[in-house]
Amino acid sequence: MTAAPLLSDLRGVSLRSGQIALAWLGQASFALRVGDSLMLVDPFLSPHPGRLFPPPFGPEEAAGVDAVLCTHEHLDHFDADAVRSIAQASPASRVVVPRPLVSRVTDLGIAPDRVIGVQPGEPVELGGVSIHPVPAMHGVEVADAYTFGQELAGGLYAFVGYVIEAGGVRAYHAGDTIPYDGMEGWLRPLTVDVALLPINGRNAEREAQNLVGNLDHEEAAGLAAAIACDVLVPMHYDMFAANLGYPDRLVEVVIRDRLDLAITIPARGRPWIYTKAR
Repeated sequence: MTAAPLLSDLRGVSLRSGQIALAWLGQASFALRVGDSLMLVDPFLSPHPGRLFPPPFGPEEAAGVDAVLCTHEHLDHFDADAVRSIAQASPASRVVVPRPLVSRVTDLGIAPDRVIGVQPGEPVELGGVSIHPVPAMHGVEVADAYTFGQELAGGLYAFVGYVIEAGGVRAYHAGDTIPYDGMEGWLRPLTVDVALLPINGRNAEREAQNLVGNLDHEEAAGLAAAIACDVLVPMHYDMFAANLGYPDRLVEVVIRDRLDLAITIPARGRPWIYTKAR
């Protein structure tokens, strides 16, 4: 199986200590080269009538992937068809999901020993990469939002984010979340360098359409500053016409509030390298 050129490029990047390579695939989907591993986080790669742009490559082209991480069960985060195809294209890959989703993955025909169910506070080591699950506050439907999903999952966290660490760099993928009490307490000890945060926000009009919301521009900037990360990368603002966010507003907040924070707004499908300066 020939890998998509974007993934081959990431695989071929030579990284020094203190560097990671990232490529934004749209919405909350990222490809990350961390240490010697190539990981996909929330890969939403299947066709969908509501998409405003096509996926950068098909899931069947996802060869050479070491791990797939999904934050929760919504289609644009746990794309079951894509996960199945990626697992076939990369037969040595592992799939990391919140523990309540494990059966959803094995039901796709993926062997149980390839699936890792996680919970906050239980780090996982994969190929020299440390993965630290942290809580996310979200909902499957607006009627059950905003919680950690424990009421829906037998007391387990149904929604998570991940702090991914290798080579002295830590990247935080928040998944879908709003702010919650104790959030900084989870994140500050993990010394996040790069924060991938949603900015599409939430309001009554969208919630009336059963769209469970996220951090808005002000909340994302405030969280990034509060956890003293180096770079904030906005996400989850571009895929669906009814649920957009606006990076220019994020930039305005950072300038207005004079936050000690850099913002990177990557182009979809173009790899870039973060180098830790501290």
